[in-house]
Parts: sequence; C-alpha cells; structure tokens
Amino acid sequence: MSAGALLGVFALMFVLELPDKTMIATVVMSTKARSRNVALGASLGFIVQMALAVAAGSLLTLLPHRLKDLIVAVLFLAGAAYLLLVSEDEEEEEGELEAARETRGSTLREIATAFSVIFIGEFGDLTQIQAANLAAKTHQPLDIFVAGSLALVAVAFLGSYGGAALQRVIPLKKIRFGGGLIFLGLGLYTLYGLRHW
Repeated sequence: MSAGALLGVFALMFVLELPDKTMIATVVMSTKARSRNVALGASLGFIVQMALAVAAGSLLTLLPHRLKDLIVAVLFLAGAAYLLLVSEDEEEEEGELEAARETRGSTLREIATAFSVIFIGEFGDLTQIQAANLAAKTHQPLDIFVAGSLALVAVAFLGSYGGAALQRVIPLKKIRFGGGLIFLGLGLYTLYGLRHW
C-alpha cells in the first residue's frame, strides 16, 4: 500500500474516532486519573480491537468477491447512516457513563481500567467495522492495522491530554457529518463497482 493510501486510512480512522463514545470516555477518564495512564490503557485497548477488526476483515476475503463487496458496501452505508442520523449527544452520554466509574488509583489500576473501558466500548464500533471493511477491500490487513492503530493511539493521547479543548474548536457535529459523507461516498462507490460484475 502506498504512503498516500496509508495516510488516507490514518486520516479516516482518526476523524471517525473523534466524535465516538470511546473518545468521550477517554476525555472523562483523564479528568479522574492521570492522563499518561489513561492514554496508555486506551491505546492498548484500541490496538487490540484493531487487531480483531483486521482479522475479521481478513475472514471476509474468503467470501466470493461479489458477496464480499456487497457486505462491505452495506457496512459503509450503515456507518454513513449512523454518523449522519444518530445524535452526538447520545455518543457523549454513553462515553460519560462508561468513564464514570474511573477513580484515581495505582498506575497499573488506571491503565487497566482505561484499557477495559476502551476494549469493551470498541466492540462493534464504527472504526472497528470500517477497519474490517478496509482490510477486506484492500487485502492489506497489516497496513490497515498499522495505520488504524496509529490513528486510534493518536486519538487516545489527544483525548487524554486535550480532548476537552479540541471539542471547543471543532464541534462533534461537524466531525460526524464529514465522516458520514465519506462513508456514504465509499458505500456508493462500492455498490457502483458491483454493476460491472
């Protein structure tokens, strides 16, 4: 995969995770625990979930090409609908609830708690589904894993150290809308490609 394509995957995953409940959870946890520990635990949770997503995407490649592309298109369109139609208020509320149990404790406890919150919160999440889609579509799981993991680790550190300030500069609503349009375009493009089979 070219450097430009890797940068594109990084940017897509980064933008998709910004308005997500796990980003909100990271911001909230960093108000109750040391930012460094939250960033490390959240990063580990994101990396493990990215590995699971890419493995699932690799399994999709075993399906017949037309069926795989249809599934990928439907998942892209579902992601677009989610970003365009689900209120960011719901995401904020979910993230705050997930992080509410965090309290200041030992370094290991704070890292483990952040890992657990992110690991559980990411199951079936939009970035996880789209990483599986990209791994299936590109047949480059390692590249998707590296670019996606780097993006999510960047979000974990951003959320832990400056998430509240970021949300004042770029409203979640705009980030969700932009991500929704990207997914809508990818879904329609994939469906269009099915016409030629």
